Amino acid sequence: MEKICVIGLGYIGLPTAGIFARAGYEVVGVDVNAHVVQTLNEGNIHIEEVGLPELIKEVVTDGRLKAATAPEEADVFIVAVPTPIHEDQTANVDYVVSATKALLPVLKKNDVIIVESTIPPRTIDDVVAPILAAAGWNPGEDVYLAHCPERVLPGRILIELIENTRIVGGINEKSAKKAAEVYRAIVTGDVIETEAVTAEMSKLMENTFRDVNIALANELAKISSRLGVNAHDVIELANKHPRVNIHHPGPGVGGHCLAVDPYFIVEKAVEESPLIQCARTINNSMPEFVIRHVDRLVCEIENPVIAVFGLTYKGNIDDVRESPALEIYEKLALNEKLEVRAHDPHVRAEQVPFPLLGFAEAINGAHVVVILADHNEFKRLNEEILVEKMVTPVIFDTKHCFTPMNSEVQIHYIGNTANIRPILL
Repeated sequence: MEKICVIGLGYIGLPTAGIFARAGYEVVGVDVNAHVVQTLNEGNIHIEEVGLPELIKEVVTDGRLKAATAPEEADVFIVAVPTPIHEDQTANVDYVVSATKALLPVLKKNDVIIVESTIPPRTIDDVVAPILAAAGWNPGEDVYLAHCPERVLPGRILIELIENTRIVGGINEKSAKKAAEVYRAIVTGDVIETEAVTAEMSKLMENTFRDVNIALANELAKISSRLGVNAHDVIELANKHPRVNIHHPGPGVGGHCLAVDPYFIVEKAVEESPLIQCARTINNSMPEFVIRHVDRLVCEIENPVIAVFGLTYKGNIDDVRESPALEIYEKLALNEKLEVRAHDPHVRAEQVPFPLLGFAEAINGAHVVVILADHNEFKRLNEEILVEKMVTPVIFDTKHCFTPMNSEVQIHYIGNTANIRPILL
């Protein structure tokens, strides 16, 4: 293995390209976005990830990584393009298909093709392999085809790409072995070989497991609201059981994995997946749950001002994909009686279709701050400024991350909403 071509330079593809380049391989990263290609070739990055700016600057400067808009001849091709969902909640594998077709003109005998994109079960067998076969290749014999799903945590990607166990599912045993050798060159964790469909399902079930368990916590929040119970206290006590680990509720589930992957299973087995479908329904309902309680807080105020803090789907990252925070902001903004402002220190203006404000500007004259992402900045808000700038310093914390020290700041948590009453001026 001498040269690697990574197709798709997003949150997974770019760090992957950087890691292989740092390990000494010649790497070309491919993206259809010319701006992304130019940015990377200048040694800069277009996404936020801990340690990534320094890594990319190093490997681009040293000549080990370059970016291009089309694949080049290589020994290994890694496909790391997105797999969004259609409106009917079925997987859109068009990017995977396009990426596979794009590498055909430069493919040669004994090359290894690895799809890292999260895909529905049997995509390698039923979609990718036939494309290669139609071009005259025999997948598993003269070129090697495998699926190796990413399984990293934003904020720790550069660490987990190396330390985490990798699952490599081949179209056949020879493909699994060839693809596993690629990862063993950089991975310190275990590299486990299996069939392609098993690897596909393992990734989907990892995220579905988390989605289902988050749904349980969110359903607990709704039940607790009805019964007048503090769900956070319930969770703390229940988790003292040695075999119980209930999540905390939140405003919904986002990101390209948890909010999407369960649907890839459902589309292949609708009748057999009622629990998975129910979990998706519960988690998708949480933005409305949040909005209902925000409306309850400000229903007695004329021209209320609401500051939305956090637009990403989780804390300390810049990723807004499938973020429930965006849905909450946009639905609140549809109410002409409300003035809704957005503040997120991790999000850039070009990522969202509405204005972003600074901290002081967002809370000036506001009645409620709604925390929708547990950024570190929101765990230690300047309470003196909150009291000084806000008309009513009321916080609705949907991430259970902020504990006020100033008695003038009123706090409400998503798991303890039964005591929410309208703000009276």
